[in-house]
Amino acid sequence: MIVNLQRFSFKPGVSEEEKAEVLAAMRRTGSVESVAYSAVGQDLGDPADGFTHAYLAAVPDLDALERYMHDPVHLAGDEVILPRLARQSAVRLADDPDPELRQAVFAIYDRKVRKYPAWGRQVEALFGGHPRETREQQEQQEQQG
Repeated sequence: MIVNLQRFSFKPGVSEEEKAEVLAAMRRTGSVESVAYSAVGQDLGDPADGFTHAYLAAVPDLDALERYMHDPVHLAGDEVILPRLARQSAVRLADDPDPELRQAVFAIYDRKVRKYPAWGRQVEALFGGHPRETREQQEQQEQQG
């Protein structure tokens, strides 16, 4: 199982109605066929972190992740969701011990960014920069140090 947990907050000025629309879009996205289970609701973490809500989606494998990332319901949901969020943080985990799984997951993400560059820029902005770095990029930065 590949699990993605996203904590987020809304932009100032987003109405309660718009927040409800975002949460409904997340629920629709979490109900697509590729998702094994999902949840969306209030964030119960430290309020000092600045997050008010969270979304979790779990998919059984890489094939399901690929379908999830490009599902028309997901793509339409992002058009409702992303413009209304102020910031986002993600925790990703998997019960699969494959040491190459991380790279495979982010290769799927990278393909989506290449296919939908405007989407990639929106997501990057929410994470305050690129939402992930590959091990190779981290090692290169350390070497250049």
